[in-house]
Amino acid sequence: MWMPAHPDSVADAKQEIDPAPLPTLGPVAAATGAAPSASGSSGPHRISVANAPPGRMDREFILQHQIVERYLGGRLPVKGAQDFEHFCKQHPQLLDEIGLGERINSALRLLEAGGRSAPWEERPQRWWAQLPVLLALCALCAALAITTLWTTSKLSTQAHKSQSLEQQLAAQALDPAQTTRRITVIPNRTAPSARSLAVIGGATAEFGDIYIDMSWSRYTSFNLTIDRIDQGRVAILHNLQKDSNGNLHLVLNSSALGPGDYALTIEGLTWSGQPVAQAWATVSIAH
Repeated sequence: MWMPAHPDSVADAKQEIDPAPLPTLGPVAAATGAAPSASGSSGPHRISVANAPPGRMDREFILQHQIVERYLGGRLPVKGAQDFEHFCKQHPQLLDEIGLGERINSALRLLEAGGRSAPWEERPQRWWAQLPVLLALCALCAALAITTLWTTSKLSTQAHKSQSLEQQLAAQALDPAQTTRRITVIPNRTAPSARSLAVIGGATAEFGDIYIDMSWSRYTSFNLTIDRIDQGRVAILHNLQKDSNGNLHLVLNSSALGPGDYALTIEGLTWSGQPVAQAWATVSIAH
């Protein structure tokens, strides 16, 4: 037999069926980030957002777990951030309730006060990332590489020529000297000179009895270097001693050297054997 339900029972059943209204984000909760939890406590819920059941993101969940503050602070896991963005897309009015625009304006004022540019502003490129600078650096590197190769090639060529001259000098037959001629050379004390101070030889070979005046130098022992100008080094004479008149004495067969100009470099030797440049002279050999 059917009996009508009691009014109180109907009211209780209706209360169990109707869901409770969802809380809204008030201005205080949005500004401070404090939201009452279901148990009445004000602290954040200890349940991880990443482990939340699918579809759990709603206003109550956002309040309880401070999703807004954690999202803005970058503390949300990837899944939680995606769920929150999806919820905001479906409920755009939430952006007004949490005062997102005011928070962004406050953050921009802080960036401006700190001298920082806005995230969307184009930052100036580093100087090494600019195309003209990169092209200039590449051109400079290429020029340096070419200069290095050219210098290395030139030094190698000069070394080869010097070695070839030394071999020719070692194999060259000497002509007998017919005469001996005394030559006094007063060298330049400041720098090498291209002007020849004496000519040795001629139609016939001769001995050049060369006296180099070093009476003014405080050194008694010297090194004498002979270089053929624009070609290479010929010889180095070590530990030459001044005579009683302060001259360095050198006797040279004119046929021992090829025709041309020769630079003489005189270096004084210290008590420890260190060479110190003293004078320079140029002589010519004629055949």
